[in-house]
Amino acid sequence: MIIVNLDVMMARRKMSLNELSGRVGITIANLSILKTGKAKAVRFSTLDAICRALDCTPGDILVYRDE
Repeated sequence: MIIVNLDVMMARRKMSLNELSGRVGITIANLSILKTGKAKAVRFSTLDAICRALDCTPGDILVYRDE
């Protein structure tokens, strides 16, 4: 199971969904879907932009846990 920790990284960086949306260039609705773990996929370019905006690595946002 993949766990999405986007909300954790946003809180650590004190960044709102609106601010991240503006920096990354994707809609708040799409970021919200990703943040809640309901996304079926994420483009590498989107993940790259999120990591740049939050100054983190993909492993900080996406974590694998065995069910």
